[in-house]
Amino acid sequence: MQGLDGQREDKRGEDQVRLITAPGLQQSGLKHCTESYHTRGAFPSEPENLRAKASGIRYLDAMTATRPIRNLALIGFMGTGKSVVGRMAAEHLHFTFLDTDHVIEARAGKSISDMFEQEGEQAFRQWERKIVEELTHRAKTVIATGGGLPVGEGNLASLKTHALVVCLWASPETIWEHVRTHSHRPLLNSGDPLTKIRELLAVRGPFYRQADVLVNTEQRSVREVAQQVIHQFHFAQAAHR
Repeated sequence: MQGLDGQREDKRGEDQVRLITAPGLQQSGLKHCTESYHTRGAFPSEPENLRAKASGIRYLDAMTATRPIRNLALIGFMGTGKSVVGRMAAEHLHFTFLDTDHVIEARAGKSISDMFEQEGEQAFRQWERKIVEELTHRAKTVIATGGGLPVGEGNLASLKTHALVVCLWASPETIWEHVRTHSHRPLLNSGDPLTKIRELLAVRGPFYRQADVLVNTEQRSVREVAQQVIHQFHFAQAAHR
């Protein structure tokens, strides 16, 4: 199948999950969803009682008839596994997989690192906005987004017009362990990358927490995370029927 970039696209637990009543999830119906939090503090800036280990049933609100769920969008910081989890989910759902960063690189004819160096971050963010707008016409697609995409004005709201938005979360230390050997992360080209990660998370965290679902990836395998994401997508679609 031809992708947004004109290239062929890939078609492919109970712990540490947080479901959020987000805009567009405003009628009763979603229910029987297990909620628990890991003792290491899955979600910074949350009240202490939410970080304590606990499990139970959380009753949420269902999507209105104006909130279609055709796609699945993964948001979150770099290194949280959006691409690998997205590919696994797409394979299971028989959806197309699309990585917005890869689409931008193909369209621009250069790597994101080169774009940042030659044109600046603003040029990259403009590309993101354009791709997000085009995504509104998609169906049966799992979308892995760039880490800063939800911060862009209107991007998150646009994703929610057609997709269940799931945020993959990890601590700054875990993120650094995942990305420390990567050379294609221009935002981490600083003398103290871990501090930079914390600073960026402080800015992006409020946007990440606007996702429909937050999944903590700490101490979980990629397969476990993918299974939870798939479960939440089926759950959301069933509530919409």
